[in-house]
Amino acid sequence: MDVKIEASWKAVLAAEFEKSYFAQIKQALLAAKEQGKEVYPRGGLIFNAFNTTPLPDVKVVILGQDPYHQPGQAMGLSFSVPADVKIPASLRNVYKELARTIEGFQIPRHGDLSHWAEQGVLMLNASLTVERDKAGSHAGIGWQQFTDEVIRVVSANRDGVVFMLWGNFAKKKAVLIDTARHHVLTAIHPSPLAGGGFIGCNHFTLANEKLLAQGKSAIDWQV
Repeated sequence: MDVKIEASWKAVLAAEFEKSYFAQIKQALLAAKEQGKEVYPRGGLIFNAFNTTPLPDVKVVILGQDPYHQPGQAMGLSFSVPADVKIPASLRNVYKELARTIEGFQIPRHGDLSHWAEQGVLMLNASLTVERDKAGSHAGIGWQQFTDEVIRVVSANRDGVVFMLWGNFAKKKAVLIDTARHHVLTAIHPSPLAGGGFIGCNHFTLANEKLLAQGKSAIDWQV
């Protein structure tokens, strides 16, 4: 199966693309198209997180659950939306935490986080597609088996990566990570439905401290 994905990822994930569950993902997406269902993000952006952040560049992983399910929002990077789309509520809380902890951070007027991805922040959703207006609609088609393997691949092939796990769903992925080699930061989800507990987690300053301690460059969180 020829999957269009950045070369370093294609090399380490080649076996996954040949497994039966991945064929089922493809079949589910083709069936949705045949039925006239809108699926986000569009095909060219499904692997945007991988194409923007090659495996050798990964320094931080921010794990989301599902792409945004309204038209024009999903762009293949967790928590990120195109610059001309209204900033989602969860991302607004992320910005509040950044403004609270990162000196000089100015809250942006847009939600495009591509600048993070270009610096080595793998912005991974557990499911890489979703049906319009139906959150979690593709959670059972096989994507989570694939993205669990992605987390294992990062854990096995990189050192000193900072994993940010926000909310109970993301926290469960910690079992896939070798904590002797990597740093796992957990927090309440930034969604307003979580009661604002995300504010005060200090994840962005902690991540840069851990990167600098390894001799790696810090992330410029300004977007």
